[in-house]
Amino acid sequence: TAVFEAETEKSGIKVKWQRAGTEITESEKYIIKTEGNKHSLTINNVGKEDDVTYAVIAGSSKVKFELKVKEPEKSETVTPTEAVPAPAVSESPAPPAESNQNTEVSSTETKPEEPLDPIGLFVARPQDGEVTVGGNITFIAKVAGESLLKKPSVKWFKGKWMDLGSKVGKHLQLHDNYDRNTKVYTFEMEIIEANMTFAGGYRCEVSTKDKFDSSNFNLTVNEAPVSGDLDIRAAFRHTLIPFCRGEGKSESQSDVDVWDILRKAPPTEYEKIAFQYGITDLRGMLKRLKRIKKEEKKSTAFLKKLDPAYQVDKGQKIKLMVEVANPDADVKWLKNGQEIQVSGRYIFEAVGNKRILTINHCSLADDAAYECVVGDEKSFTELFVKEPPILIIHPLEDQMVMVGERVEFECEVSEEGATVKWEKDGIELTREETFKYRFKKDGKKQYLIINESTKEDSGHYTVKTNGGVSVAELIVQEKKLEVYQSIADLTVKARDQAVFKCEVSDENVKGIWLKNGKEVIPDERIKISHIGRIHKLTIEDVTPEDEADYSFIPQGFAYNLSAKLQFLEVKIDFVPREEPPKIHLDCLGQSPDTIVVVAGNKLRLDVPVSGDPTPTVIWQKVNKRNDLVRNIDDSTTPSENSSDLNTDNKLLFESEGRVRVEMHEDHCVFIIEGAEKEDEGVYRVILKNPVGEDKADITVKVIDVPDPPEAPTISNIGEDYCTVQWQPPKYDGGQPILGYILERKKKKSYRWMRLNFDLLKELTYEAKRMIEGVVYEMRIYAVNSIGMSRPSPASQPFMPIAPPSEPTHFTVEDVSDNTVSLKWRPPERIGAGGLDGYMLEYCKDGSTEWIPALPGLTERTSALIKDLVTGDKLYFRIKAVNVAGESGAATIKEPVTVQEILQRPKFWLPRHLRQTLVKKVGETINIVIPFQGKPRPKITWLKDGQTLDSKDVGIRNSSSDTILFIRKAELHHSGAYEVTLQIENMSDKVAITIQIIDKPGPPQNIKLVDVWGFNAALEWTPPLDDGNAQILGYTVQKADKKTMEWYTVFDHYRRTNCIVSDLIMGNEYFFRVFSENLCGLSEAAATTKNPAYIQKTGTVYKPPCYKEHDFSEAPKFTHPLVNRSVIAGYNTTLSCAVRGIPKPKIFWFKNKMDLSGDAKYRMFSKQGVLTLEIRKPTPFDGGIYTCKAVNECGEAEIECRLDVRGNQMNPMDNSNTAMKGE
Repeated sequence: TAVFEAETEKSGIKVKWQRAGTEITESEKYIIKTEGNKHSLTINNVGKEDDVTYAVIAGSSKVKFELKVKEPEKSETVTPTEAVPAPAVSESPAPPAESNQNTEVSSTETKPEEPLDPIGLFVARPQDGEVTVGGNITFIAKVAGESLLKKPSVKWFKGKWMDLGSKVGKHLQLHDNYDRNTKVYTFEMEIIEANMTFAGGYRCEVSTKDKFDSSNFNLTVNEAPVSGDLDIRAAFRHTLIPFCRGEGKSESQSDVDVWDILRKAPPTEYEKIAFQYGITDLRGMLKRLKRIKKEEKKSTAFLKKLDPAYQVDKGQKIKLMVEVANPDADVKWLKNGQEIQVSGRYIFEAVGNKRILTINHCSLADDAAYECVVGDEKSFTELFVKEPPILIIHPLEDQMVMVGERVEFECEVSEEGATVKWEKDGIELTREETFKYRFKKDGKKQYLIINESTKEDSGHYTVKTNGGVSVAELIVQEKKLEVYQSIADLTVKARDQAVFKCEVSDENVKGIWLKNGKEVIPDERIKISHIGRIHKLTIEDVTPEDEADYSFIPQGFAYNLSAKLQFLEVKIDFVPREEPPKIHLDCLGQSPDTIVVVAGNKLRLDVPVSGDPTPTVIWQKVNKRNDLVRNIDDSTTPSENSSDLNTDNKLLFESEGRVRVEMHEDHCVFIIEGAEKEDEGVYRVILKNPVGEDKADITVKVIDVPDPPEAPTISNIGEDYCTVQWQPPKYDGGQPILGYILERKKKKSYRWMRLNFDLLKELTYEAKRMIEGVVYEMRIYAVNSIGMSRPSPASQPFMPIAPPSEPTHFTVEDVSDNTVSLKWRPPERIGAGGLDGYMLEYCKDGSTEWIPALPGLTERTSALIKDLVTGDKLYFRIKAVNVAGESGAATIKEPVTVQEILQRPKFWLPRHLRQTLVKKVGETINIVIPFQGKPRPKITWLKDGQTLDSKDVGIRNSSSDTILFIRKAELHHSGAYEVTLQIENMSDKVAITIQIIDKPGPPQNIKLVDVWGFNAALEWTPPLDDGNAQILGYTVQKADKKTMEWYTVFDHYRRTNCIVSDLIMGNEYFFRVFSENLCGLSEAAATTKNPAYIQKTGTVYKPPCYKEHDFSEAPKFTHPLVNRSVIAGYNTTLSCAVRGIPKPKIFWFKNKMDLSGDAKYRMFSKQGVLTLEIRKPTPFDGGIYTCKAVNECGEAEIECRLDVRGNQMNPMDNSNTAMKGE
């Protein structure tokens, strides 16, 4: 037995289980249980056939998992697999399965022989992917190699610049292979144990000798569901996600020119901009930016260069233009470093100083880097080709089919060969093993085909493009046949015609006719016809052999319509002469005075007569007035009746056409061709001969289908339902109305869809399963025993729409003596009707009257209710309003007392203010310190125990924070600032230290101590003014007296004396020294008054011979690395000191892996002090860090351990603890 368990966010959500793409129904094999928000699937008697893929679906979320069945001889229990909780949120994308799953993103359905882009190289492009934190995902690109001479070059990028080829390691693997059968290259990028920083846009570039193509795709990383205590790091991540990864697609920042922002920003803001806009390769961008700036400064060949970047829509043309200094200069245009040749798509123009490159019909292959080369100078730009959104021109149509029928959804989009996504009830459709769904493209038309539909295929089908969505409903009904008119028994005389007729609901249904159980074979005398819904069996010249039981059987249905044909044998008995006339109506076998005929059918009435001599037959149609007279006075004499008939009744003769009488020796025939409603009435036949007369009245009743009802009315419109009402038709066709059939269609569609198969007996119906926001129309049919009426006129168009749900998180934000501040969040469901605003009301405690708190509606999610009475207890409620009406009310359960609440004063000092705030002279100081406290506290600022001068320093206070503002900082602004909150006898205070620094003054008392050989010795004293900051060192420069060009000898030199060597013999030198602090070098320098003269050596002098001292020394660490434990998310450094001659080369390792090429780490070396900076470490960055120093004399290494821990405390506790620690 195997048990799968899933947990949803809310209880009461309907969950479906699937096996290999087919829904599982509960049986002895499969047991499905639901308890609250926990759902389970139990599979009994697990066999090898159960080793397939399963899925659980909740709303729009779908999670797939597999069941692995081991061989039976091992007799091990099948390990249940637990599915990840599936949130049932229809608007949000479905989270992927558990974190250790492998997700593969590729267009596996695309055949290699059919490239998606005829001008590109890709057969299958990498598709957008989604993965949970800690999960794996693989992106696949396929390139056709049939026309390539050698293997193409493929590069993977993150963002626009970061080449992932150098990032291969634990979290990233690149693979490729070649299929010799299909001649297709397959390139894979596998991301292992993904984390949130991996989210964003990616690009795959493929290039050959003469072709280039690229494809963009996105990776979305979802947070793994967590339980238990709140993780403070997750809370911080929620705050930073919109800035770090831009929700995977960075749509909100797509129009921001980051190049322009970087060019205009000071270098100190580069890291902030990179963090805000999600730039991962800041170092690479700064290198390119530096090159661009250099070109701008030193360009002599260009008067006007190319812009840093251009953007063009796919299929459009673009012109790249430069202006050159020399009108006769020749230029070259390069694309990705390769020269562009003239063709139909690339056009070169030279107009005066302007050089123009025109690219026609831009495609994704034109998305590349371009250069214009003039001599040795280049102008660089990048062209981004933007694909226009694919619009849906003709939407999908609703369809209603029977089980087993073929379904074909069709829509038309704005571009041929566009890629669309099909969904059913929010779940994406793919080509499964059973090939249930088939996708077809024909130019701009897109098709979804279901070959044999089943009941499970009913639902809403959606086609999505990047520019539109269309939804249609499919209803699959069981085959059901209704009989509108059954065949009836017939009694026919010799050589007459017998017609059996029936009508069924489906005009496509065929059937067979049986005679005494044997199939009837048509011939010249027997004819079988099928026109629409009507099936007929016609027998001409009836003989006694035709008397039998006849049946009609519809194909595919368990129906048997039967009737009997009776042959009428007319017996002629000898009658004596002088027999009075006699009408023999009782031989018809039916009611003697009423004959029912269906409108449109032929009525043939044989009336046997007798009499000798042969009587005269007169047929008359009696009007109603005379009929009433006859009914009232039955004692009238024949002569009186005869006079009435002659004057008021209509005589019928043979020559009257459609209604006629045929006379025979022993009978007369009354015929009505194509009976109409006007033919209803009482027909009187009169026989006369010399012996007497006879008469009989025959009532003919014509029945027909009902008249169409009037247009239905629509009421009680909701989110996906409405109530339809209608009135019976004015004329029921002479038969009782059996029921009604209702149809609906979308306003702009032509296809009507039937809503009911069983006839509706009532005059109202609640239509459901409509799509909110779509305009519909309704119409109605009336049905009686004869058939179905024509459709009624369409109803007035209407749109299913519902009010929004109630606002959420309705709370009191603040209360004073006469005001109440409220806030809330928008409703969870707004719907197609949008949101017009919010209606806020209040009610006094003990009253039932709700009073509007604001005039009209408010669109904001907060409100301040003013002019309230102090001490009142009020209830508040809020409703969301749209065109469909008001939502339910969100209320505050407890009454709110209008009275100021006492709150203890408390500062929330920002972290960066807990240490000395260092600013340069001239910079702006803006310190914001939030606080709490009610009523509004009194705020006092002091500097070094003295009150602040309001003219020099600006103080701004609000109800929630206090601001210290200095427009232009000066040195005297340095000091200790203290701010105090005071409410009655309660207070709180914090201290802030501000240090204003400036450039230092020049060193003092510089003098030339000694000159010997090629050396000069200098010494000086520190500057009098250190700029309010520690002196970090000195810069020593020398200048030849002849040229007075200064060259730096030492920089960052920490001593106050030095020896300048390698001076040129015979020259005189001046020396100067700058002092340096955090602000930079001093503006002035201390310069020696007298030059140092380097004397020439005499010709006789022989220098003493000294043994050269070997100063070389192997590297040695003078200060070790120290084990550290840091908090995740804050930059940290590892430092040590080394010495060695010659200067050793430094390498840093983490867990024996070289960190040289990783942008996350920065390495510094200053005066033998080595520093490794780790930017915003994560727990993944913990481990053993090693520093290795190598020179020609040897090597040395030292290591330490770095632990990166997460803070598990509550954010409020964490803040308080940090404050106390300061």
